[in-house]
Amino acid sequence: MLSTSNIQQVAKHSMAYGYMISQPFAFYVDAYPMIQNEIFQNDDEEVAYGEHNQAVRVLQKKLNYLSYYNKEIDGEFGIFTEYALKKMQIEHDLSITGKADQQTINIILSREREKYLAPLKDIDQTYYLGETGEAIKSMQQALYYFGYYKDSLDGIFGPKTNQALRYFQQDNGLEVRQEINQETIKTLQQEETVAKAAEIELTVEVNPAEHDNNVKEADSTPNESVVVPKTNQSLDTNQLITTAKQYTGTTYLWGGTSPSGFDCSGYIQYVFQQLGISIPRTVSEIWNMSVQVDKRSIGDFVFFETYKSGPSHMGIYVGNNQFIHAGESNGVEVSDLGISYWQERYIGTKRMVVEN
Repeated sequence: MLSTSNIQQVAKHSMAYGYMISQPFAFYVDAYPMIQNEIFQNDDEEVAYGEHNQAVRVLQKKLNYLSYYNKEIDGEFGIFTEYALKKMQIEHDLSITGKADQQTINIILSREREKYLAPLKDIDQTYYLGETGEAIKSMQQALYYFGYYKDSLDGIFGPKTNQALRYFQQDNGLEVRQEINQETIKTLQQEETVAKAAEIELTVEVNPAEHDNNVKEADSTPNESVVVPKTNQSLDTNQLITTAKQYTGTTYLWGGTSPSGFDCSGYIQYVFQQLGISIPRTVSEIWNMSVQVDKRSIGDFVFFETYKSGPSHMGIYVGNNQFIHAGESNGVEVSDLGISYWQERYIGTKRMVVEN
């Protein structure tokens, strides 16, 4: 995977370079595909169902580019992301787990790279500044993948494409020329060859019986709803609110699940964990596992539709028309349901189902 120095090299020619390097990875995860790969740098970890973070969002983007995933790229590892991974694993004879382990991730990264660079094989002549066409677009796409070109793929060999080409040539020890020549193309293709060699080394034999069983598991398209069993753990609402308020002021962190930083559902899950109660990780899953109520009570969940359709933000009702939640602006805080922002986005109150 990329080291910090590699990231700085492929990103350094961006106009936003100075800003990007000073920010957390989340700020430029949507930039160049090669830079995105850094988020998978830890070989010992896997991305799995129930997670809600930047790694999931990058994974969804790559699966979407490879035509396995066509749902919203929201960073929530739910049934559709799992289903997309299983389809990909089936097609590549991998162990069909629905999890993004390191072998699966490496195949995804290799296939993505191959798709970005494959059109270079059709370039069989030299192109010069001012020319246009599909070959220029193919070069722009390859330079975008490696972090040198950031504008639209318009097929015009103009100043922006020329600048990106010059930076790539400089960084790879090539003669700087205002032309797309075979030497530059071969250098780009060598990067693809290295990726394929790494993929071959990572390929392992899949147990045929295991493969057949898992294929049956992934054959049908998943349903929208997730059925979660009722919890048999008791809930003391006074203790719940007391615990929730202990973290007032904690900063907001997208994908955060600890007092060092929470997102809205990570905060809710953590508070319940302190009471010995397990609940799902994402807003949509908590919405699915809780039951609608007509009259709001202390300890109920309040849900909102914010940055995407359906439940995407939530908090815990604390009484007096107020709720506590992890908001992007102020972190964990108590807010008033009566203000227009929350009134306009409120979609319902639901309750944890508890069996003693």
